[in-house]
Amino acid sequence: MDIAKQIAKELEIEPWQVEAVISLIDEGNTIPFIARYRKEKHGELNDEQIRNLSERLGYLRNLEDRKAAVRSSIEEQGKMTDELSKAIDGAETLVSLEDIYRPYKQKRRTRAVVAKEKGLEPLAQIILEQKITRPVEEEAKAFISEEKGVKTAAEAIAGASDIIAEMISDNADFRTGIRSFTRKTGILVSQAKDPEVKSVYEMYYDFQEPVSKITGYRVLAINRGEKENILTVRIEVDVRKIILFIGHTLIKSNNQYTMPVLISAMQDSYKRLIGPAIEREIRSELTEKAEDGAIKVFDKNLEQLLMQPPIAGQVVLGWDPGYAHGCKLAVVDETGKVLDTAIIYPVPPSSNMKPNQRKLEEAKKLVKNWIQKYHVTLISLGNGTASRESEQVIVDLLKEIPDCKVQYMITNEAGASVYSASKLAAEEFPDFDVEQRGAASMARRVQDPLAELVKIDPKAIGVGQYQHDMNQKRLGEALGGVVEDCVNRVGVDLNTASAPLLEHVSGVSKTLAKNIVEFREQNGRFVSRRELLKVPKLGPKAFEQCAGFMRIAGGSEPLDNTGVHPESYGAADALVDELGLNKEELFASTAVTGAGQTRKSGQKVVVKDYPSMAEKLGIGEPTLRDIVKELNAPGRDPREDMPKPILRSDVLGMEDLKVGMVLKGTVRNVIDFGAFVDIGVHQDGLVHISEMSDHKFVKHPLDVVSVGDVVEVKVISVDLEKKRIGLSMKI
Repeated sequence: MDIAKQIAKELEIEPWQVEAVISLIDEGNTIPFIARYRKEKHGELNDEQIRNLSERLGYLRNLEDRKAAVRSSIEEQGKMTDELSKAIDGAETLVSLEDIYRPYKQKRRTRAVVAKEKGLEPLAQIILEQKITRPVEEEAKAFISEEKGVKTAAEAIAGASDIIAEMISDNADFRTGIRSFTRKTGILVSQAKDPEVKSVYEMYYDFQEPVSKITGYRVLAINRGEKENILTVRIEVDVRKIILFIGHTLIKSNNQYTMPVLISAMQDSYKRLIGPAIEREIRSELTEKAEDGAIKVFDKNLEQLLMQPPIAGQVVLGWDPGYAHGCKLAVVDETGKVLDTAIIYPVPPSSNMKPNQRKLEEAKKLVKNWIQKYHVTLISLGNGTASRESEQVIVDLLKEIPDCKVQYMITNEAGASVYSASKLAAEEFPDFDVEQRGAASMARRVQDPLAELVKIDPKAIGVGQYQHDMNQKRLGEALGGVVEDCVNRVGVDLNTASAPLLEHVSGVSKTLAKNIVEFREQNGRFVSRRELLKVPKLGPKAFEQCAGFMRIAGGSEPLDNTGVHPESYGAADALVDELGLNKEELFASTAVTGAGQTRKSGQKVVVKDYPSMAEKLGIGEPTLRDIVKELNAPGRDPREDMPKPILRSDVLGMEDLKVGMVLKGTVRNVIDFGAFVDIGVHQDGLVHISEMSDHKFVKHPLDVVSVGDVVEVKVISVDLEKKRIGLSMKI
């Protein structure tokens, strides 16, 4: 198999692009580095295309390795033929390859193996030839043997039938045809083990849908119901047509003596051997496909969450709400340093809380003092237990402060408890307890969502569906790739980045990340990217991979605070000279803002003829365009382009909602059948996929919205009892 051509065909790109990426991967380059700094070599493929290419490369190389092993095994048995060799070469999937190899695998002691040991293979051959002119029982008498354990003709026929059944099962063409037929015509059926039991799976208690049409989220839900022992699941198919399909090849003549035996063997082969295996394979395929779809949703949601714009330059009060154990508070300065922590009890008592535990006025007094003392400008309130009551307290106390400019926002708590109890959090806040760490995390999450969220296992962030029902290794690898892409797209400040953030930078391992932080603590600030080469175990290859993604503000080389790779500094300097600009003045004409650096003067890098300038500088045109982009906006944060979070100063309750109201909200989660939107009432509303557009057909919600998007929605239903809100984007 020509792997490059196969991948090029599947991904709809050119073979030379695939070959270039394969070469770069084999040289030890990371995907972010390849995507950003080797554009000329691969024709400007993006990181998603390169990641898909890498995954497919791994599968196809594994397939080739397996082909070699299968070929070797068959050759050792002396059974290789030209036809078989061609079939192995032509296998495009591991499943089809295993179908070919099945007859040659060393088998455990199956019924057919036992029958062969009893000398019944010649009888099976007689039946298969379909030429006998007397009853099979008469032929079978010759195979009766007390010594071999064949006591009767019926036993001999049964053994021969087992051999025929296994031969049918081992036939690759039969399996391929039956698998295809089942995919096209099979029906997935789920039923309740006990219809009287109430559960979340009631819609699947008597459910059926074609295998070819069933949606991924239903597959995952049914799988979970089966795993929890609530549902029984099977694939129904027209067995009669399958037997006819096998018989079309197997039945050579209308022999009245062998026909019944062959039909019985075909039925047994399908029922006992082929059917269960094909059902397992197809259900596995359905699950894998469903997981692929769910992982794509996870990927997109996680990317949007990580790429939320930071709210920089604010002193933030993190508020982790709670009942009996109180609300945990932490105030952090503009750099994320924790200034103070406390626990207050402002919310109404819950069922397990004594009335005298509520200390509302005392809590308000503390928060007001903090706002004045630390100049708090924003409150970040977690959306967990007691969040709604806490929000009301916040709104009331802000109204009591004259000319108060403080605003608040609801922050997704997902994964906060995982982080708070982690070894990393204990190392970061050794003097804090779990609750204080959670409050500090609530504050830091709004200051720099990416820097804070990378400390949490992405699977724990919970943006998607059925994350616990999926292959955890696949999910972890996919989400890890998203984190890596986001961190490298934004870049990291080499002088402030934590080890957990640094370890996601291209070419930086956990050990290197730790070494960078230790080097910084021992030697002070980095003043240039080149100093990275002094970090223990960080050699030239790691430097090549990571340097372009590190940022140093106010260092000895202005280009160190851009996305220009050190290997292109010469070209960048030459470009500045060619255009008659002064680099120091060029960078001096930028001002630091909360979102990065912006040009103060009208000075701008303009290239009129990119091809000729690229040739003059000895670099590729894509690299030149990237250099110009960086010189015109040094230190620019790509998260600036993302939707800004909604800051609030008042509160709504579900009871305040009326059908027809139009509100602004933030998309909190996107799933296969819709999106959940936070409209500020502590109960996210659902925009069903059917309510997302009246202009076009929406195939998937991700085609319309992403996590973090700010959208305008109309209330179409409110169910106070079930706490459900129906929303529409058709306004």
